[in-house]
Amino acid sequence: MDEPFTVAVRVKPGVSRARVGGRYDGPHGAALVIAVNAPAVDGRATEAARRALAGALGVRRAAVSLRSGAASRDKLFQVDAGPEVAGRLSRLLDGTDPIG
Repeated sequence: MDEPFTVAVRVKPGVSRARVGGRYDGPHGAALVIAVNAPAVDGRATEAARRALAGALGVRRAAVSLRSGAASRDKLFQVDAGPEVAGRLSRLLDGTDPIG
């Protein structure tokens, strides 16, 4: 059984080029930067970030859920995945394996 873990994310909504990768030192510590095309209206940027995170980590979308930060750029997502995903997350955070 996969053990859930938490991922801190900094969302940049309304950008022209969507991208996942890089680090932002925010209120939850080291956060993964996710830039999305969707505007910060009616939860669209949050949903786009959730889908982008799932795709970047190679997990199904249903395995990623928002824990906190619905109305903030700084969010915490819970990911239900195995330990192999931690290495991928680490590479995304340090920017050596960005997607987008």
